[in-house]
Amino acid sequence: MLAARMIEFGKPEALRVVEIEDPRPTPDEVLIAVRAAGVNPSDIGNLAGRFSRTKLPRTPGRDYAGVVVEGPPELLGREVWGTGGELGFTRDGSHAQYVVVPGGAVREKPASLSFEQAAGIGVPFVTAWLAVVRAAQVTAGGTFLVTGSRGSVGSAAVQIARWRGVRTIGVQRGTRGGGADVVLDSDREDVAKRVLELTSGRGADACLDAVGGPLFDVALASLGRGGRLAAITAKGDGRVSFDLRDFYHRELRLIGVDSLQLDTTGAAKVLDELREGFTSRDLRPADIQTYPLAQASDAYAAIASGRVTGKLVLLASPS
Repeated sequence: MLAARMIEFGKPEALRVVEIEDPRPTPDEVLIAVRAAGVNPSDIGNLAGRFSRTKLPRTPGRDYAGVVVEGPPELLGREVWGTGGELGFTRDGSHAQYVVVPGGAVREKPASLSFEQAAGIGVPFVTAWLAVVRAAQVTAGGTFLVTGSRGSVGSAAVQIARWRGVRTIGVQRGTRGGGADVVLDSDREDVAKRVLELTSGRGADACLDAVGGPLFDVALASLGRGGRLAAITAKGDGRVSFDLRDFYHRELRLIGVDSLQLDTTGAAKVLDELREGFTSRDLRPADIQTYPLAQASDAYAAIASGRVTGKLVLLASPS
């Protein structure tokens, strides 16, 4: 089969698409013919050598949609989707014509989604679900602030929160796109002041900081008493500082969210929760840009440039 391979760590041009042997599933696994596979910033970071657990050579890629071609008879021919923190890191991932996953991780793709759309759901929406539901624990009637609300995770978080009856405030550069109930321009507005005005002085109940850097301080300042801040990223050396007295007097909580800690089986349970939203079309996939698998290094370079809008997906076909 054809597979994108990390032979050495480096920039996107270090990625090679080569012919390797088809993977062989164990009795507890299934073989999936990949139709489409999402590309995420963590894939570029993996290629750059930022994750010590990755051993070379390795096929990267966390998200996929395809067809089961080997496994239990009742699964053969099923159109499936999935993601997992081990894929591309401790076992070969989805940027190939075939991928092997545990049988317990197999989930049928919603009929409302194409293979390309389904392949773009995994990391953004699973991360957003972990942030909105598990970390921020935002509930109907509350106010949820999202920094980076136009990005893949931020926009997914806005959708999930609105689906659950939560009022959303998005923070981004400019006010176009993002989908939040109210969108604030981080370059032109005093965000914390505006959030207080929009919430009658209470502040936001919870926040997802999907940007980091200076917006971490903005997010923290925008929270009301007892507010929860879910963090999924960091800038520079990753260090932040804040007034700890103010933090504990306002009874705030800072919670880290890392979807890499969810393996394919754990992520499948989150996809179960999201499925209804995509079936009802309350949740919608991002706009898709596609590259053929043979041009995987170009796709990685596009993500690394930071100029990609929507979701970038590799198209594969069985050998």
